[in-house]
Amino acid sequence: MDAVDEGGLSRPRIGIGGIAIESSTFSPHISADDAFTVREGDVLLAYYPFLAPGSELRDAAEWLPLMQGRALPGGAVARETYDSMKQQILDGIAANGPFDGFFFDIHGAMSVVGLVDAEADLARAVRAALGPDVLISAAMDLHGNVSRELLDEVDLITAYRMAPHEDEWNTKERAVFNLLGQLRSSVGTDPAARRPFKAWVQVPVLLPGEKTSTRIEPAASIYAQVPLIEALEGVLDAAVWVGYAWADEPRCQAAVVVTGYDQALIQSEASRLGRLYWDSRADFEFVADALPLTESIDAALAAPDQRPFVISDSGDNPTAGGAGDVSWTLGELLARPEFQDGAVSVIHASIFDSAAVEQAVAAGVGAHVDLQVGGRVDPGPRGPVALSGTVFSITEGDPIAGTQVVIQSGGVHAIITSRRKPFHYIADFTALGLDPHSTDIVVVKIGYLEPELFELAVGWKLALTPGGVDQDLLRLGHSHLAPGVFPFADAGDDPELEAIVTRRVS
Repeated sequence: MDAVDEGGLSRPRIGIGGIAIESSTFSPHISADDAFTVREGDVLLAYYPFLAPGSELRDAAEWLPLMQGRALPGGAVARETYDSMKQQILDGIAANGPFDGFFFDIHGAMSVVGLVDAEADLARAVRAALGPDVLISAAMDLHGNVSRELLDEVDLITAYRMAPHEDEWNTKERAVFNLLGQLRSSVGTDPAARRPFKAWVQVPVLLPGEKTSTRIEPAASIYAQVPLIEALEGVLDAAVWVGYAWADEPRCQAAVVVTGYDQALIQSEASRLGRLYWDSRADFEFVADALPLTESIDAALAAPDQRPFVISDSGDNPTAGGAGDVSWTLGELLARPEFQDGAVSVIHASIFDSAAVEQAVAAGVGAHVDLQVGGRVDPGPRGPVALSGTVFSITEGDPIAGTQVVIQSGGVHAIITSRRKPFHYIADFTALGLDPHSTDIVVVKIGYLEPELFELAVGWKLALTPGGVDQDLLRLGHSHLAPGVFPFADAGDDPELEAIVTRRVS
């Protein structure tokens, strides 16, 4: 970091806290206490690799790690769970103050039962507890939402620039770096001058992440503008949010924030970036061929030279907020005659169903079982599906999934877990005795493929399957979005996309 300016703070006291989850309001799943990993104190500080002992950022401040709750995406957060975590953060602020700065580590797409803008509610409470002069720097997922209410409570705000999120840790580090930079500068002599201006514009477009991956156009070019804007004189940071498509709240839409001290410049750049996003709205396409499940399977069967062939079972993707127990796709696989004699091998990952796992464990490896699997939390697309087959493997002790069993029925290997778990890594499969490299078709509850699955796939289709994170957004029934959001409403006249320049006042 640069040297501390005269009048800057050489060792500011900085708190750390937040709540991070992505919540589908279309999923009946409720994210309660057991959904969250709560980190406090030294455990929380150790969570951030850029704050390791001896690192430049670690030595630049006195760190006061309070509490951060993080969960796998799911349904809305139970109000009692949210209230308890919020109170932990507020109690930590009261017990450890005063503070010079606060690192606000959130996601941006948390829905809480009974609230319509959970992050803004949390930010208001944190601001009230910290007081008006403490600088707050927020780090967010680009699939979060930035309402005016949230914006007004923080001083610095940034987001990931890659989807998939290969820059998650870089983004958190950038939020901390920006915070320290402000506190160490000469403006530190005047608490009001620490607060940069923020140029903010919401763009009435709401698309799924699978259409806005930064691996492809137009998102690749849009996000390529962000570091160029950030590098301009008078700009501190620039960020673009695509919003979260599976919550039905007015704040859910794209947004741009450019932060800095040159008000005219940040306004013009935020407006330009917002206009670029709007003008590109009809150009966003799925990151892979998006087809109904039947057609996706047909394509995989017709391409024996593309093995393994990966199919994204996208509608129940637990990393987007799906319940993870929708059984619709598994039922369709079991009904396909091509898979019944074992000539074509298929992995389905996965369904969580603790009762079915217990039955399989009781039977033991090699035993025949007749199970009813899935469709208990989210029975909408299909209730429990009949699964008759052999217990292929039992694996205990996964820190996320708990006990995992694989049931073989013909050529289908169905993974059943005690708890919700995404399958993103090759080791997730090999730990269960499965080799995805030698499997004909791998069906994974996911949208765009995470890096290891992307490398695995010789062929790939994104299946438009039902569930709480259905990629066919118009099937879900949004009714509380802001007026005119594309593609839910006729665009009509172009929206007003001039950024609002604001600066928090005491």
